[in-house]
Formats: sequence, structure tokens, C-alpha cells
Amino acid sequence: MKLINTTNSHSHLVKSQLESTDATLVEVYSAGNTDVIFTQAPLHYEILISNKHRAIREPEIEAIQDFFLKRKISKETIDEANIKNTLFREID
Repeated sequence: MKLINTTNSHSHLVKSQLESTDATLVEVYSAGNTDVIFTQAPLHYEILISNKHRAIREPEIEAIQDFFLKRKISKETIDEANIKNTLFREID
């Protein structure tokens, strides 16, 4: 899976998140129909994964989580054993 940084195409979302939350960094990535929003705040990180066409598969979650753990998240500041995967499903 290849994640492409599409933050520049989502400037309104980024600006809104930075103004209305404690986020210090907001980045948007795309992997085909799957969108990923990475947020860094002083006391936490957040990764939001969305696909409006199908359910997100467990291997996708793991690949995206690995991508950010290797490139964006300081492992000294987190407890990997307590990473929470919270899944939400939109009901039509």
C-alpha cells in the first residue's frame, strides 16, 4: 500500500483542525479510495482512516499504523501496547 501526501488539496480541513483542536500538525494522505488523516497534538497522536466505498480491512489498518509508527511518531513517547484501534461504521 502506498500512501500519498495530499495535505495541500485539503487546506480547509487542515486549517479548521488546527484552529479548533489542540493539534499542532495535521496531514492528509490517500491510498486510492482510502483517506488517512494524521493528527499530532501535545499529548497524543490520532490516525483517522476512511473509505466511503467499502469496509477498511485489518491489513490496511496495520500497514497504515506501521507507516506512521516508522515515520511520524516518536516511539519514545508512546506505549505501543496501549494503542487503541477504535472502529466506527457509518450506517445508512
